[in-house]
Amino acid sequence: MRPQTAPEVVIVPSARPSGPNGHAQQFAEAYADEDVVLQTARALAHELGLDCVTPAAGSVLRLLAAAGSAKAVVEIGTGAGVSGVWLLRGMRADGVLTTIDVENEHQRIARRIFVEAGFAASRTRIITGRALDVLPRLADGAYDLVFVDADVTEFGACAEAALRLLRPGGVLLVNEALAGGRISDPSARDVDTLTIRETVRSVRDSEEWIPAIIPSGAGLLAAVKR
Repeated sequence: MRPQTAPEVVIVPSARPSGPNGHAQQFAEAYADEDVVLQTARALAHELGLDCVTPAAGSVLRLLAAAGSAKAVVEIGTGAGVSGVWLLRGMRADGVLTTIDVENEHQRIARRIFVEAGFAASRTRIITGRALDVLPRLADGAYDLVFVDADVTEFGACAEAALRLLRPGGVLLVNEALAGGRISDPSARDVDTLTIRETVRSVRDSEEWIPAIIPSGAGLLAAVKR
């Protein structure tokens, strides 16, 4: 099922000029090269109708996991394993990724992808269940990084849980932080946008976080626990 060779990355210009920022984003996405395993995982995610981190956002996950020499990581939203592979590739060789998803079928695919990427089964702890039911069972201050890519309505609760789960200096990452480009549009009043706005505002205003917005992919809210 896996293709034998990775296709060449081709940047296709948009129908309308996207301006310097648009071209820069295209370059950033093409710069973050993905191998056959990640391309396969991305294709499977597409077949399942799942959104997943873009290559540029994935490279940020890998970078921050490597910068923190992450040994224990929580991923909320396993999907088809795209973000999990990026995280594992940045973590320590003895690190363990705890990944949570409500869909067992998605995790079955992700488990296969992790094996294809060369990671032993001991490198992942795959938990099927609703994140807000699973997170209370995880140990306080035991994790180096928490990545949230779950139901938008749970972003705030997941960020609160991350504050308990992370050690001082640990990193919180929340995907979709730009709300599909609507984050700064005052006329956008849909539930998802309002929820994302509240989450990024709450993290920014908290004295317990050192936050930033990274405009890679769909946008990443990044914050370090003080």
